[in-house]
Amino acid sequence: MAAIFTQSACIQFSQMFLLLIFFHSSEYLLAVAIHGKSNVTLESFLISKQYIIELGLSFLEYLIEVYFVPELKELWWISYIGLVMVITGEIIRMVAIITAGNAFTHKIRTDRDKRHNMVTGGIYRYIRHPGYMGYLIWCVGAQIMLCNPLATIVFTFVIWRAFAHRIAQEEFYLRQFFGAEYTEYARQVPSGLPFVK
Repeated sequence: MAAIFTQSACIQFSQMFLLLIFFHSSEYLLAVAIHGKSNVTLESFLISKQYIIELGLSFLEYLIEVYFVPELKELWWISYIGLVMVITGEIIRMVAIITAGNAFTHKIRTDRDKRHNMVTGGIYRYIRHPGYMGYLIWCVGAQIMLCNPLATIVFTFVIWRAFAHRIAQEEFYLRQFFGAEYTEYARQVPSGLPFVK
């Protein structure tokens, strides 16, 4: 078992562990900074049962491949591309959260809050859903960083599908809240996810 944890495996696992801590901590801390601690729950850490299972399967794939095909995990140029994707995704998501301010929540709003304004400036001028785009890039990049080919494909599909569904739900309410103004905005600005109009 000790042979599994080569220097490469230790570096990749350490990077992943640190990135996970940073991502989930920053999500929670930004939510607290924007909405106040009394309005934020532990759900803002974005850790669910499904997420734990997906992460566990990702690590299982990594361990199986590092044991049976260790050379796959030595493709550092691929791993570094994944690391750059993770950092890029994190920056996009954080900029989206900060730009949206009170308009950004982890749950889809079904009722319009009096403080809820339509955000079309900053990064939202170019992408309608930069938070989802950043998260997708982060998750796929993490699997590329671990050189996990199966998880890369599965995570890409599962997360894309979840966000495609979530965007449809969210935009239903945004059209109710902001009417023609949002419809025009959605017509002009891409969603940020491939194949989602």
